[in-house]
Amino acid sequence: MSVVFVPERLRGKAEVNPETLQRLLEENDQLIRCIVEYQNKGRATECVQYQHILHRNLIYLATIADATPASVQKTE
Repeated sequence: MSVVFVPERLRGKAEVNPETLQRLLEENDQLIRCIVEYQNKGRATECVQYQHILHRNLIYLATIADATPASVQKTE
């Protein structure tokens, strides 16, 4: 998500619990595994609900990243 969509008053003020971020990353991992499994079984229509949840999670994480100042972001 572009920083354009983050309200000016919220830019640079993201305070997110690291445990919540880790939980979201783990949930995304599980969602991707489920999506791949359904697709491998030829059941692509069943994975749509998981794709929507994954998309929502990714947009949320991208919004947090956009709202976090570069000086605070860690590179590993």
